[in-house]
Amino acid sequence: MSSEVQGRHRAAVLGSPIAHSLSPVLHRAAYAELGLTGWEYGRHEIDEAALPGFLAGLDGGWAGLSLTMPLKRAVIPLLDGISDTAASVEAVNTIVFTEDGRRMGDNTDIPGMLTALRERGVQQVERAAVLGAGATASSALAALSRICAGEVTAYVRSEARAAEMRGWGERLGVAVRTADWSQAAAAFEAPLVIATTPAGTTDALAAAVPEQPGTLFDVLYEPWPTTLATAWGARGGAVVGGLDLLVHQAVLQVEQMTGRSSAPLEAMRAAGEAALAGR
Repeated sequence: MSSEVQGRHRAAVLGSPIAHSLSPVLHRAAYAELGLTGWEYGRHEIDEAALPGFLAGLDGGWAGLSLTMPLKRAVIPLLDGISDTAASVEAVNTIVFTEDGRRMGDNTDIPGMLTALRERGVQQVERAAVLGAGATASSALAALSRICAGEVTAYVRSEARAAEMRGWGERLGVAVRTADWSQAAAAFEAPLVIATTPAGTTDALAAAVPEQPGTLFDVLYEPWPTTLATAWGARGGAVVGGLDLLVHQAVLQVEQMTGRSSAPLEAMRAAGEAALAGR
């Protein structure tokens, strides 16, 4: 469906902080490759308090929005409906505005994780480990519910976080065992490790990477490579990075917002790599 037929050609990413976001780079690269010359994609510094007013002020020229923290859960009551994928983790990172004016929410992080892993040859694992317990960790559990045959061990810093991860496991149908962060180096025995923690958190664990590691999925893209990813790759382990996740989830967003069936993955990845190299 063309932008002229839709009558909607504006999109943006919302969050706080937002200045670092690569989403405009990726989406604009997709528009250029697809020949969508009338399309715009911006960024807006919006927190939970400002979100209702921002959404209320949008006109019919808007096709969709990308959401980052802290809006992924705060937006749900403001939507007309959400996908089963978004409902499974109570997190929306994508809004599409329908022709009849409805606001529909989705989560492209989960399928984006799965596609990024498949790209590195990871389609099924016997067990896995997750470092951290935030919103991205719950998305990681949702992705693992589809590819992990056995137990997932989550390494966390508090019993409250541990209980939260066990609760997500029950809800998503994943056997989750929790362990204290002080034992996090034991995670590296798993064939798949997903690191969902903030920058610098896993640096001290780099020395514990084993001789023959499995696959590391580190969701950070800046700074990149992380200390852990560098050590992992030096040992010959496969590494999936945050840019892989960001690009694959953005591909799905572009397709939903524009109505095009195939977003230009490689052009978007190249644009993201160039933007990071220039920082």
